[in-house]
Amino acid sequence: MRKFVIYSDSCCDLTKEEREQYDIQYIPMYCIYEGVSHYADLDWTEEEREAFYQKMREGMRVKTAQITQADYEAAFEKELEAGNDILSVSCSSALSASVLASYKARDELLKKYPEAKIICIDSLSAVRALGMLCLTAAQMRADGKTIEEVAAWIEEHKLEVNQEATPEKLTYMKAAGRVSATSAFFGGLLNIKPIIISDVKGRNLAVEKVKGRHASFVRVAERMQERYEDVPYQNVCISHAVCPEGAEELKKEILAHLPQLEGKITTTWLGPIIGATCGPGIVAVFFYGKKVTEGADE
Repeated sequence: MRKFVIYSDSCCDLTKEEREQYDIQYIPMYCIYEGVSHYADLDWTEEEREAFYQKMREGMRVKTAQITQADYEAAFEKELEAGNDILSVSCSSALSASVLASYKARDELLKKYPEAKIICIDSLSAVRALGMLCLTAAQMRADGKTIEEVAAWIEEHKLEVNQEATPEKLTYMKAAGRVSATSAFFGGLLNIKPIIISDVKGRNLAVEKVKGRHASFVRVAERMQERYEDVPYQNVCISHAVCPEGAEELKKEILAHLPQLEGKITTTWLGPIIGATCGPGIVAVFFYGKKVTEGADE
């Protein structure tokens, strides 16, 4: 059985330590700001993260750009030349066109390497939800599962990765076209905090509005308790954008509702791609739970 390599993109938000431990590769997307295109680097330092989000607070606009077909071909061909197969798990197609470029790269490379296996998956998720699917894939690979078995599992279970998020401000999401101008205006006046999930089509969907920052953390914890399931490969993670105090407050609320998770919650930084959309101050939790059904009719 040929070895298969797991690839993702800058939206997976896996740390260098995790990527090395689980042997997961990523291809960077791009952030464009101050007139310069930058790799969306998952290994940026704390100082770089602080500076990035501080500039956003000061009004810097950040645009993002997808991975190109050429980027995928270059990364994939290196593995194919080494005799490896490829499992590529990409950010939701509702948020990035990168996965479409991976399909094109796959189709071109299979003409040259017809004996190879290249499986490209639209995760319908982003951020740590995407990272969790990659970690599960790596664990299954370590357990001896084939590339086909791992890919089939992801396709069957990818909507069981739950996202419950709440931003500090709606300003950044308004600028990125994620909420209406009216919602953003009244949200600022009334201190309204939306609860944002990833829906069945991989879109960020505001499902509730809560008044007050603390109340939003309580509601996220309540929703998590309603949806959480104790399943194999469970991996609970809180992500934040320069808001460690908010991440800690949310963690306390989650443990008050799900005390069995004591010592089992990872906390990480939100990466530059989704951070550019949501802005500083957003806090989110990701976990395996009930299958997402919201958004099917929209």
